[in-house]
Amino acid sequence: MSRPLEDLASHFRAVIEGLGEDPDREGLQDTPMRAAKAMQFLTHGYHQNLDELVNNAVFESTMDEMVVVQDIELYSMCEHHMLPFIGKCHIAYLPQGKVLGLSKFARIVDMYARRLQIQENLTRQIAEAIESVTGANGVAVVIEAQHMCMMMRGVEKQNSRMKTSMMLGTFRKSQATRTEFLNLIRSNH
Repeated sequence: MSRPLEDLASHFRAVIEGLGEDPDREGLQDTPMRAAKAMQFLTHGYHQNLDELVNNAVFESTMDEMVVVQDIELYSMCEHHMLPFIGKCHIAYLPQGKVLGLSKFARIVDMYARRLQIQENLTRQIAEAIESVTGANGVAVVIEAQHMCMMMRGVEKQNSRMKTSMMLGTFRKSQATRTEFLNLIRSNH
């Protein structure tokens, strides 16, 4: 369970003081509480679980061809610097008797993204969650994101993007299936 909001706000107040600022000046008086509320929102994925999120939105279907959901926006926080990374997620799966309600893909992405995270693990978590919920023959996930920890500090490379992929089942075993997915998500970019 997360610390109470007031406790979290007191830590933000200490950070502001540690930066050499006066947390009592007019513009910063309410900042510790606002920052605490913002951080709670940005990490609310810790308080969600897959079963409750999916809520039985898995339906029987004879569909066995590739299903692709692309350009799902994602916002996460780098666990190394606690700075945002922002991007999009593309998901494909090969149903095997069950399909997942469309909105659940975005909800699964959000649940894992709204935690302190690295993109590599986020990609794997999303793929494994979809595989476990649907029992699909294969799942593919590609995430492309821009990382503020690389753009705003350190090497300060403004146009850099990171791409990660996770291929499970048929997407891992079959080059043709993998290529079909990658071509489908490339066609609109």
